[in-house]
Amino acid sequence: MSDSAPAVKPAMTADEKYALITANLQEVISGDIIKKILPERDIKIYWGTATTGRPHAAYLVPAIKVAQFLQAGCTVKVLLADLHAFLDADKAPEGVLENRAQYYERTIRSLLKAVGVDLSRLVFVRGSSYQLTPEYTRDLLRLSKKVSVHDALRASSEIVKIMGEPCMADGLYPLMQLLDEEYLDVDAEFGGLDQRKIFGLSHDAMPKLGFKNRCHLMNPMVPGLSGGKMSSSDPKSKIDLLEDAASIKKKIAKAVCAPREAAGNGVLSFIEHVIFPYSQLQSADGVGSVTVTLKDDTEPTTFTKFADLAAAYTEDKLTPQLAKRIVEEGLTKLTDSIRAEYNADPKWQEIAAAAYPEPVAPVKVKKEKKQKKPRGERPPAADGSASVATTPAEGAEPTKTAEEEKKTNVVVPVQETA
Repeated sequence: MSDSAPAVKPAMTADEKYALITANLQEVISGDIIKKILPERDIKIYWGTATTGRPHAAYLVPAIKVAQFLQAGCTVKVLLADLHAFLDADKAPEGVLENRAQYYERTIRSLLKAVGVDLSRLVFVRGSSYQLTPEYTRDLLRLSKKVSVHDALRASSEIVKIMGEPCMADGLYPLMQLLDEEYLDVDAEFGGLDQRKIFGLSHDAMPKLGFKNRCHLMNPMVPGLSGGKMSSSDPKSKIDLLEDAASIKKKIAKAVCAPREAAGNGVLSFIEHVIFPYSQLQSADGVGSVTVTLKDDTEPTTFTKFADLAAAYTEDKLTPQLAKRIVEEGLTKLTDSIRAEYNADPKWQEIAAAAYPEPVAPVKVKKEKKQKKPRGERPPAADGSASVATTPAEGAEPTKTAEEEKKTNVVVPVQETA
């Protein structure tokens, strides 16, 4: 599988690299760590993704950031966290772990190829390739002595799906993520803002084992196109990276996009964190842009800053329909090559079928109708004898009760006649 040639970019200074690495991030912890390294060498970053549901459009947000890391000269290690997926409420049964890891690797690599960055510094690592070694197990046990159950569960509360009473796996999950920084030999870890508690635990616990602290880079939590979090388990709220253009258009048309409201708007957030940086990565001068014909205009307007585009939206010059069209066209362009590569690769299709088998429909059991009891049937007697029908046979005299029998047998005295 050959990687596409990237656009020729001018050499970047250490400050320019740091600016690109941290662009659009919500928070950076210990940024001075990588600032000190950059003048001497390029940094190593890891991004972990649990191989659970099928990657969908929301994955474009971290993937675009990974592409920026690569453009800044970083070595990026993508951790295919198969054991983490297994630990997280059993989202990935053991029988599908291998195929899901392969599916994720092919999809992410194809996506980054579509962006057009140099993939020579991109490395994929399976968690199970080192997390089951004696050395890792020993360090995991050492770490478990330094972290309280309360702190471990607190760190994983926004990442792991804890159902009812927490289990031991919920506490192991964040401890393994801490150790991954050491075993992957990186300078920084990248993740979403929802991982802040795990990153905070890392700064507290890792030095206790004699390991150095790392820089932590956090993306904002971008709202989904449906208004909430885009979930891979709900086909109505997510856009699969392999969906065709017609399906993408239909789902984008249904996206929540309140007029004049830029804050918390999933459509505008997608433009800010995917469309603009994608355009920036594609351009030779590193300047991203979005061109659109605004309402009541006859000539197109080119925006080179997202803030200007957002201002046009709040002024209703850029309507929800126009904003959705920007997302639809950009998303279709990004995923066209992924679909083409998938459709031309029978092996990838085979992996997909094994990783995400079609659910088996439950067999409906037909309930037997209850038979009606014959009229007059009595329940079994206390001694277990069968019940006896009390309905008299046709033409027979009805059975008399004891009281009636008593009246019938009354002896009437006969008076003797004189």
